[in-house]
Amino acid sequence: MENDKIVALEDRIPKLKEQRRRKANRRLVLLLILFFTMIVVVAYSQSPLSHVKHIDVTGNAVYSDKEIIKASGVTKQTNIWKIKESNINQKLNHLSEINKASVQIKWPNTVQIQVKEHNRIAYLKNGKNYLPIMENGKILKDRKTEIIPVNSPILFAFKEGSVLNLTVKELQDLPSEITNSISEIHYSPKKTDRYHISLFMNDGFEVSATLRSFSEKMVHYPSIISQLDPNKKGLIDLEVGSYFKAFGPAPEGKDVE
Repeated sequence: MENDKIVALEDRIPKLKEQRRRKANRRLVLLLILFFTMIVVVAYSQSPLSHVKHIDVTGNAVYSDKEIIKASGVTKQTNIWKIKESNINQKLNHLSEINKASVQIKWPNTVQIQVKEHNRIAYLKNGKNYLPIMENGKILKDRKTEIIPVNSPILFAFKEGSVLNLTVKELQDLPSEITNSISEIHYSPKKTDRYHISLFMNDGFEVSATLRSFSEKMVHYPSIISQLDPNKKGLIDLEVGSYFKAFGPAPEGKDVE
């Protein structure tokens, strides 16, 4: 029995040695792979290969791609490993015309910038030029154009502040078919109402209103003009109730509902 045990143990020793050798080889291979991977990563991060190669910008209309990229601070010399998406988002969100911005890194070397700009609500007449007015009440003084905008109200005598902000808000509360029918809005404050405005419509009518109730009353404009003679233009007063006064040397007054 003792001889049998000795023989069996001697048979197992080579097998145990072989198993240990294989485990040691596997560990060595894993360590070598990890070592060379670290070398490749370090070399890549320190080489020009880790620089940004592509910068894609989407969602922009007011700003050009170059302006967005410049504001982001990202260049093709920027190491993609050092980019902090939150920092770039913050830089872009500081632009007054940007409503929202997001940045994503697409490996190995592409940066995607997606922006959502504030909508253009109207245009401000400034000499021979027109300045876009955004939904946040900002006037884009560096975006002037000599081309008269289509289907956008043109504002006169407005400046940035509470009155313009309220005007923009009231315009946004109106259906697009009504805002598209407005040609001009003149800020014409009175002693009794600093929010008074005068409108000139595309159909030839003039409207007198106050911003305090502008959208609430102006929404009924299609119903009001449907009761009037389209060949007899005049002033529609929406300050108190709804009142129509025809143009001409002998104007007539008419209540409309």
